[in-house]
Amino acid sequence: MKRTIIASLFMIIACKEEKKEIKKDGEIQPIKEKVVLHNKSNEAEEAQKWLEKSIVDYFKADIGSEEKNMQKITTKDYFDYKTDATNVNLDVDGSLTDKEFQDKWKSKFDTSKAGVGIGFLISAQDWNSIEVESCDLKSSSRDEYIFNVVLRDDGFKAQYPSVIKVVKENGSFLIADVWQDEPK
Repeated sequence: MKRTIIASLFMIIACKEEKKEIKKDGEIQPIKEKVVLHNKSNEAEEAQKWLEKSIVDYFKADIGSEEKNMQKITTKDYFDYKTDATNVNLDVDGSLTDKEFQDKWKSKFDTSKAGVGIGFLISAQDWNSIEVESCDLKSSSRDEYIFNVVLRDDGFKAQYPSVIKVVKENGSFLIADVWQDEPK
């Protein structure tokens, strides 16, 4: 009985001292910051999973609904921008010259990485099976995530590196920009 009382007193004293240390050192604030960073990390992971799944689903979908599927996973600005970039100097209605394209979009996008004349996400017109080889978070800020992405098509032995910006709008992730490089 005596040992139980003594042990209980030590526990009470230890708990009181621990609470004092937290108040003195101000450790309450860093704990809150860790929770916020953890939530941001989870959101970046969610954005990454969404991006990987969206890319695979886009290339597995019916090619006839390609434009509609692209609209579902991109912001309106990016969709219009990439449509213009793909059609530069083509003999189609609404096609822009290279200069017109530059003038129209240079204030919103890095037009040197637009992938002028090539398709969305890959430069090839044909593909067998597009897979995400890698998708690594490069940077993030409030509701914006930038990923280094490499897509591959084993059938054509091609790799398509790009940098993809994903934003969160109205609770959904959308592709807001793609900086495309030439295939390897």
